[in-house]
Amino acid sequence: MVTAETRTAGWRATAMVAITYVDFLIFAQFAFLARLGRLGIEDAQLKAVMAAMAAGGILASLLAPRLKFRHAPAQRLRIGFLASAGAAFLALSPMNTSAAMAVAFMIGAGLGLLTVTLATYLHLWAGERNPLLMVGLGTGLGYFACNIPAFFTSTPETQSFIAGTLCLIGAALTLLPQQKQPNAVFHTPHNSILLPFGLALAGFTALVWLDSAAFFIIQNTAVLKAGTWQGELHLWVNGALHMGGALLSVLLLRRRGLWTVLTGAFVVLAAACLLLLDPGRALLASAFYPVGVSLYSVALVAYPSLLAPAANADERGRMAGWIYAAAGWIGSAMGIGMGQHLGHVPPPFVAGAGALILLPSLRRRMREAVLVAAVLLAAFVLRHLLPAPASPATMSQVERGRRVYIAEGCIHCHSQYVRPGTADVLMWGPAESIASIRREQPPLIGNRRQGPDLSEVGLRRSAIWLKMHFFNPGEVSGASVMPSYGFLFKDQRGEDLVAYLESLRAADVEQHIHEERVWQPGTQALRNASYDEGEMLYRKDCLTCHSAAGRMRQQWQASFKRVPPDLAVGPIYYLSPRSAPEQLRTRLAQIIKFGIPGTDMAGHEYLPDDQVASLSLWLSQVIAQSNQQSVQPNPHAGDE
Repeated sequence: MVTAETRTAGWRATAMVAITYVDFLIFAQFAFLARLGRLGIEDAQLKAVMAAMAAGGILASLLAPRLKFRHAPAQRLRIGFLASAGAAFLALSPMNTSAAMAVAFMIGAGLGLLTVTLATYLHLWAGERNPLLMVGLGTGLGYFACNIPAFFTSTPETQSFIAGTLCLIGAALTLLPQQKQPNAVFHTPHNSILLPFGLALAGFTALVWLDSAAFFIIQNTAVLKAGTWQGELHLWVNGALHMGGALLSVLLLRRRGLWTVLTGAFVVLAAACLLLLDPGRALLASAFYPVGVSLYSVALVAYPSLLAPAANADERGRMAGWIYAAAGWIGSAMGIGMGQHLGHVPPPFVAGAGALILLPSLRRRMREAVLVAAVLLAAFVLRHLLPAPASPATMSQVERGRRVYIAEGCIHCHSQYVRPGTADVLMWGPAESIASIRREQPPLIGNRRQGPDLSEVGLRRSAIWLKMHFFNPGEVSGASVMPSYGFLFKDQRGEDLVAYLESLRAADVEQHIHEERVWQPGTQALRNASYDEGEMLYRKDCLTCHSAAGRMRQQWQASFKRVPPDLAVGPIYYLSPRSAPEQLRTRLAQIIKFGIPGTDMAGHEYLPDDQVASLSLWLSQVIAQSNQQSVQPNPHAGDE
């Protein structure tokens, strides 16, 4: 007879599994790392902190089954939840590197004790009615919760607080009564392949390795990240796929057993890793990845308590300890290392992992043996057909700069697509054809336009202007909300990025230049022009370069092609001293709006016509009143 206590116990297990996954996924993998970044802990210091977390996780996983109070699983689980909660709340405080290492060790130790204890004694809380379904629901809910857009995109402080609060709820759940007769039995399907512990451990390690490598590559490659889990729709779809994969895992474990689940998870994850070799297929890879992760994650939780060939709790505990130490922590570290150093998952490694997971069936079923051969052959063919990632040493400076552009996520604020037949053409053009954009690998049309379009930035901005803007965007362009990227110039990345941006220009721009030269502010804008507003705009946006005391002029004067003139004193270049007042004002408006190609004078395309007209009005009167002897003719005055 199924009692109310049994049903309650089952849902308690679901909640515990979900909370554990949320704490690991959203706090340990995201929020804590983001907090470290905000505190300036990076590079070698960050590696030391993460090593401390891994050490805590491995030690706690191996020692948990040997603790003196091992026969009080509820107490052990409570300590694990409380340690995880404490680490989440401590992460909210200011930390130096030593404190961060201590908190990281606490995160690892708490998770190690929590996961091993929960997996070992899962049957105490999962109930007897359907323990596998409880595990599957808990896993699916944990992943789904982490992909809720409002939670996923919240601040690391909010994520840490929520994770800590959930862990406190988990600790409270351990105070409720557990099953008095913990005899949840899962009968292995008669047609399944029984896996010895060593092969199961190897299979889990290979899957976690693949998962961690793919995760790191996506998370640290802007174009892949944009195509997988950025945007609300992507996140909701990912959450649904995780839930579907978890429930599918339950169904397969019931009907076909552990080996089928591990095989299915490998096939799906392998497909995702191979698709990620081509950034243009990131969206398709994003459909495979969450399913594969949830498939094996359910088995990873359920195996020690419900699926392993163990005779007693001590044996289950030792199995759980080795699984989470080797597969969970070491396999994860190896996957991250592969992602860091290679930037992709090599097809031969995928083939090797497939052979390892499919190995148990080679002697029993010819079909699986053929499948192993097919995977190996496919990996060999892909290895030779897919182009190898180019080495930075063999790349041109422009190619390296394009990589920097992608890695720094410039596509999130800047487009490289001038929309034909719109105001874009005059401001940022000329427009490119769709065919030429599609030939790029990958196309960088951008996600949205918070900053200017960069399709023709090499025509409109000089190298020194770009460099000045990277160091201090707000000083060079008063309307800019872009943060400083001066750190890129600590190595070669900054110069490479400037070289790439300078390369962005169309082969034939004469028609576009002609359109700029015939443009002038609208009649209403000219009528509304204000002398006082023009002076205010000049002091706000122009003095930094066009005054002898200007900050940018003083800082970069040795790098200018020609030091920008003080427009109130002269000499004034690119203007004819014989121009009539209206002609002078019109030409000034064109220079303000579009700059002067081939010089360091950049345009201010974002300024509305009213402000351009006010600036040109003020400048035309100041220049007319200045010493005419200081006004030098434009070498191309005949074109004015």
